Order: sequence, then C-alpha cells, then structure tokens
Amino acid sequence: MSAPIPTGNYSQDKEIVRDYFNSNGFDRWRRIYGEGEVSKVQRDIRVGHQQTVDHVLRWLRADGALVGMSICDAGCGVGSLSFPLAAAGAQVYASDISAKMIAEAQSLSPDPENPKFEVNDLEGISGEYDTVICLDVIIHYPFNEAEEMIRHLASLSRSRLIISFAPKNPFYTMLKRIGEFFPGSSKATRAYLHPEKAIKKILADLGFKVKRSEFTATQFYFSRVYEAVK
Repeated sequence: MSAPIPTGNYSQDKEIVRDYFNSNGFDRWRRIYGEGEVSKVQRDIRVGHQQTVDHVLRWLRADGALVGMSICDAGCGVGSLSFPLAAAGAQVYASDISAKMIAEAQSLSPDPENPKFEVNDLEGISGEYDTVICLDVIIHYPFNEAEEMIRHLASLSRSRLIISFAPKNPFYTMLKRIGEFFPGSSKATRAYLHPEKAIKKILADLGFKVKRSEFTATQFYFSRVYEAVK
C-alpha cells in the first residue's frame, strides 16, 4: 500500500504526514477521493476507502438517530464521510491535518456552517461529541502513537467511537513487506499494521466495547473498522 518513510517521535511523524498531504500527496488523494480518471491502483484504493465509508454510514443510518447528532470526523480528508453525515441531519465537526484537504472540502461544501471544517491534528481536537469517527488515519502511525490517538479521541466521545486501522496478521505483514520492495509514484507514507487484539484492549481499557465490526479488502486496500460503544 505504501512506501517506507523514516520513523521517529510523534511530532516528527505528524510533520511527515502533514507535509505529504500538503504537497504531492494532496493531488494524489484528491483524485482518489474524487470521481475523475485515476490509475488502476488509485481506483482500487478509492473503491476500498468508499466501502469503509459506506459501512459506517449504514451503521449510523440503521440506528436512525442522525438528526441532531454531534459527530466529529477526525481526519476528514475532502469530506467523503462528513458531507453525507451533514446531509442526513447530523451536526458535523470535521478536521484534517492538511490545510489543502480542508480548503478543498470547504470549496465543495454546499453549506458553510455544516460540516464545520477546521485544520487540526488529532490531539488538537477538543470538545465533546455524541460520536467520534476516525477513518484511514492511524495507518500512518506506529502503535504507540496510534494508542495515544485512540485515547484522545475516546476522551471526546460521549457514547461511541468508530475507528479504522490496517490489521496485523501474517498474510498482510508479508504483503506489506513485498510492497516495500517496489516503491512507486502511487505510494504514500508508510502503512503501519496494528494487531486487532491490541486495539480491542485499548478500547476496553477506556470503557468501550466493540459493538460492530467490518473488514474491507481490495487488491491494494485493507481495513478493519470498529464501532465501539460505552
């Protein structure tokens, strides 16, 4: 899925991710999140990401309580999840580490008030929300940093936290190692894999229990998404 980048402390990793998504990564991922022509790999990732978004929307719509719900979309990109949530009646706060991503989302928004878009990294988010959602973000960070992110996001949630991550198992570990031998223009930052049991333990320690889970796998995209509730 991605090419290696130097690892380091949390602030260094954040700067690498911020710089990437404010430079060549922005154009690449704007195309992936959009509807125009893209490469085969990018089209495959677009399909996988949209499937993850669709899983989350189905969960929330099935519960029938979106109108008036406060939702934090942490790492919103160009709004692929934020816009349908706002259209369904939720009050959405949407943030992203990339100023370019936020500017693009704002330019696409039919309503300047909802979603409310803001440039912010995850630990900079404050407030309290009925539901906090973070999709396809912690894949960019090693486990200790991902744990910090999850803990902070959980502290913002009144009742529900929805997160996605790339699960660590022998098959995907092998696949990632093979991919790292073939860096290319379609690749981004390093993809970190995280054990499902370890993510569940973090959530349990924070008082959350996994209620629903879905797994998405395409040729170049794989993601486990958990809905955890108090």
